[in-house]
Amino acid sequence: MIPDTIYVGSKNPVKINAALNTLSDTLEHDFDAEGISVESGVAEQPMSEAETREGAINRVKAMLSLHEGSFPDSWYVAIEGGVDVFEDGPATFAYVAIYHEGHWSVTRSASLPLPVAVFQALQRGEELGPVMDALFDTVNVKQKGGAIGLLTLNHATRQSVYEVALTLAMAKFHFPDLYTD
Repeated sequence: MIPDTIYVGSKNPVKINAALNTLSDTLEHDFDAEGISVESGVAEQPMSEAETREGAINRVKAMLSLHEGSFPDSWYVAIEGGVDVFEDGPATFAYVAIYHEGHWSVTRSASLPLPVAVFQALQRGEELGPVMDALFDTVNVKQKGGAIGLLTLNHATRQSVYEVALTLAMAKFHFPDLYTD
């Protein structure tokens, strides 16, 4: 039996909806999703791939710790957005972590190139959402289309990118005998 609740390591509706839409679609099952505010154990604005990945994994582990094994058949999902500098310049991306019945799948989303001025603001300690709100005169864009929506003219959004990453992460659950942990 597939459990009916997906636990998401955030109260952000974009992350909750991305997890709910993706798992409901890929598993062809109706779920409820519950956002749980848990700590990532990393900076509010992760500034490297490693820190971003760690944040997603830490959020799942924090939810598992809160539940202390009470819901062993449930799905646990965390999404952590971060930035880093790559060969072609600064970019933002997310790591997704999914845990179910003792198995993990962790992967990264596509990258969105960031303007250098935006990245410099992040280096000064600001967070991407508020920087984008100031630049584009928006309010709480991180719980809407995000920087991705703004910089792609809404051809992609924060949620759509998260959904693709989560869909890819689900491969390990669709074909468990092809993957070993």
